[in-house]
Amino acid sequence: MRRFPLYLMLSIAALAVLFPLLVMLSTSLKPLAEINNGSLFALPQDPGFAAWGKAWGGACISGTCRGLSVWFGNSFAIVLPALFCSLALGALTGYALSLRTARWVDMLFAALLIGLFIPPQVTLYPMIALVRELGLFGTQGGLVFAHTVWGLAFVTLLFRNFFLSVPRDLLKAARIDGAGFLASFWYVMLPLSLPVCAVALVLQFTYIWNDFILGLTFAGPGQQPVTVALNVLAGSQFGPQEYNVNMAATMIAALPTILVYLLSGRLFVRGIAAGAVKG
Repeated sequence: MRRFPLYLMLSIAALAVLFPLLVMLSTSLKPLAEINNGSLFALPQDPGFAAWGKAWGGACISGTCRGLSVWFGNSFAIVLPALFCSLALGALTGYALSLRTARWVDMLFAALLIGLFIPPQVTLYPMIALVRELGLFGTQGGLVFAHTVWGLAFVTLLFRNFFLSVPRDLLKAARIDGAGFLASFWYVMLPLSLPVCAVALVLQFTYIWNDFILGLTFAGPGQQPVTVALNVLAGSQFGPQEYNVNMAATMIAALPTILVYLLSGRLFVRGIAAGAVKG
């Protein structure tokens, strides 16, 4: 009974967070006539997945009526290489920074921290100019490059802080056995960093998947992520608003991030407890 107030507050907080999700799910299962004639918060009287089918394969977006399926594939084609590049470069850079104690290394780390707190909108035009010079503007490759660059500072910070907590005796033993920089990183440090890898993977995947402004700016027509297609679908001014289809499309777009959290939840908590996000 002494913990009842704590459980009560946690339950209220959970309901407050889940309530919009439940409303979206309930609305997506209703026919459009039931939505127009009933209450937004009422449970569906005749639930069905017709809106989900249309949102996935039949909704008209930017002149094509193939739903979110094409844009869903675009998002995975963008997220997977950007996630791999940012994690690989960030882990290697964080490991290198954790080994050095010179002043110029501290200055470099300070510059990375400054880059971490600069909003992407501030550096959007210089990045556009750089991507255009590389010949990647208007392509998915240009968007992958932009996400890799913007995620590098954050991932480097995570891995550097984690590698600093690893006992130096492990690295000394590896060097005695003849391991160099890359061998020590691959065989010693990287296997120990699975929790921080989970933290970086979850946070970077969520950021890249949910991004809208970079996808709208750097990817060309037909190559943009699902968030851009969702905005076009929900903001369409032609014809009646199909709220059930919009809600179903929103739920479909959110499913990958929810699954990532569910599948890596234990490692994610371990990474936070191990100091992955501590300064």
